[in-house]
Amino acid sequence: MTTIHPWINFNGNALEAFTFYQSVFGGDFAKVVRLKDLESAEFPVAETDREKIMLITLPIGANNVLYGNDIPSFLGKVNEHENRSKILIAAESREEADRLFSTLSAGGEGEAPMGESPWGTYFGMFRDKYGIEWMVEFSG
Repeated sequence: MTTIHPWINFNGNALEAFTFYQSVFGGDFAKVVRLKDLESAEFPVAETDREKIMLITLPIGANNVLYGNDIPSFLGKVNEHENRSKILIAAESREEADRLFSTLSAGGEGEAPMGESPWGTYFGMFRDKYGIEWMVEFSG
């Protein structure tokens, strides 16, 4: 089976964001690799980037993994308020959809509250406090 895993870039707060996502989804990080772990003569790492996250993964459910990293300073910054792609969560119930929407959107900006969508699902959309855009949907 083909699976698709979202990968999110951050400006030095990937671990903070993923700790928040872990509090919502549960589970344990499968990997946490810092830039300093990759340092070599061929890949020098600036002192300001040593503790930044090169790769962090959080398994969600049986087949999903959320990936993330911090952008090294030599690559510039991610614009946290640009129109990025959204992450869609397919909830298993209205209650789960409401819980995910309320916990993930805390401190963020709402775009569409949870409610009946024109296409017949229970749906909501927001940008979390880290600038990541999410959609939550229950189609049962």
